[in-house]
Amino acid sequence: MKFRPLHDRVLLRRVEQDEKTKGGIIIPDTAKEKPMEGEIVAVGSGLRDETGKIVPLDVKAGDRVLFSKWSGTEVTLEGEDLLVMKESDIMGVLAA
Repeated sequence: MKFRPLHDRVLLRRVEQDEKTKGGIIIPDTAKEKPMEGEIVAVGSGLRDETGKIVPLDVKAGDRVLFSKWSGTEVTLEGEDLLVMKESDIMGVLAA
């Protein structure tokens, strides 16, 4: 199944964090927080401005981004847990 977000929404996959700290301490699953870093899977076409022109999004598929902790709507597509959120919930793109 293909999924294309509408307007200024993006579909992203959370990037899992390491299970160990830098000091070597193993973090149990119950103590982990959901990561606020993700990889963009698909993007919408953009939002229309006052004149009716479509303004494209600043992010593209494949970008690694940081997003707000409580943002997005969790969805499951083909057995994979993903997030759908507006571009404005994304705080920034991580450099490679």
